[in-house]
Amino acid sequence: MKIEIITPDKKIYEGEIKSVRVPGKKGSFQVLKDHAPIISTLENGPVIIIDQANIETVFEINGGVIEVKANKVILLAESVR
Repeated sequence: MKIEIITPDKKIYEGEIKSVRVPGKKGSFQVLKDHAPIISTLENGPVIIIDQANIETVFEINGGVIEVKANKVILLAESVR
């Protein structure tokens, strides 16, 4: 599964991952391979990525939107700390 994390200024992260956990408006949720298509708004909080080598990377975002479709995740964040 591919992911891109983008802010208005630049692309923060791009790569192949196993999973991503994001801070949804009604609680955090995880996206795995073959997840159903979804578009959701995001709250402030951690985005936790597990890559193909099982390495965890954490980004703190200040709100945004996530789109999942055909094993591609696009996360548009207002800002990343």
